[in-house]
Amino acid sequence: MSSRIYDFNTYLRTLYGERVQKITIDAGFTCPNRDGTKAIGGCIFCNHKGSGTGQSIAGLSVKEQILMAQQSIQRRYKARKFLAYFQSFSNTYADIETLKRLYEEALSVEGVVGLCIGTRPDCIDTQVVDLLENYGRTHLVWLELGLQSFHDKTLQRINRGHGTKEFLEAIELTRSRKKINICVHVILGLPGETRSEMIDTSRRLAALEIHGIKLHLLYVIKGTALATLYQQGEYRCLTREEYIDILCEFIQHLPPNVVIQRLISDPHPDELLAPAWVMDKGENRRKIEEAMEQRDIRQGDKVGNGQGQ
Repeated sequence: MSSRIYDFNTYLRTLYGERVQKITIDAGFTCPNRDGTKAIGGCIFCNHKGSGTGQSIAGLSVKEQILMAQQSIQRRYKARKFLAYFQSFSNTYADIETLKRLYEEALSVEGVVGLCIGTRPDCIDTQVVDLLENYGRTHLVWLELGLQSFHDKTLQRINRGHGTKEFLEAIELTRSRKKINICVHVILGLPGETRSEMIDTSRRLAALEIHGIKLHLLYVIKGTALATLYQQGEYRCLTREEYIDILCEFIQHLPPNVVIQRLISDPHPDELLAPAWVMDKGENRRKIEEAMEQRDIRQGDKVGNGQGQ
């Protein structure tokens, strides 16, 4: 991306000496915020596929999904190493034997060098952490925790089903496990959240010694509660200029050793309702780099100085 941030490709090339590609997996999980354990319907921005591909519904196994993806990735990028990214819904939300079976099915595929497990902070326990730490002895392991915001009123507004307390408990449970890397997901532009609150999330994460972060624009997906708010005029998406402006300050509060795995969202085109600009990946990338250059911004510029409040 840029020498001004510590991006995921740089991290992986440093680690393996070559390109490593993520393969997105839909393993058929659900979510306690959707199945009735905590709520029905999930977060206001989530649809029935939980940001996934729907391949599990189509009957494809974890191994089949990886093998299919490897073919196209090898043709396009010449990559020989891969990370199995369990993305859809909450990928630790099952009994430990089921998790073990699915993770090991992924790791059994030739070329797979690690796991990235996307989940919720309230779906982490000692058994899960023990299992992931064990895999971390022989493979790269990233645990991706969806926080979205460090403000409980925002989490309540988006029907998240957990608060910052559960997030901090998950961090505390995991941070001592040296073989597990922690990546936190944050969404910019959540309903009712101010710029200062978004920057505060960055500052508070910086104090937790996390290993990575994924930043997302809140975009509107068809068939979600957020779509209803948008269509009723009760929610307005950030413009590209607003998003980049907030992003530039956000990353300045992140320590230089935190791996920025993503700077903006990557929605499915057929599901997107708004904003249209998020689909222009090339232009978004160019605009972000241009803004960082013009403002002479680097990751970590404001670490510890309390600016941006």
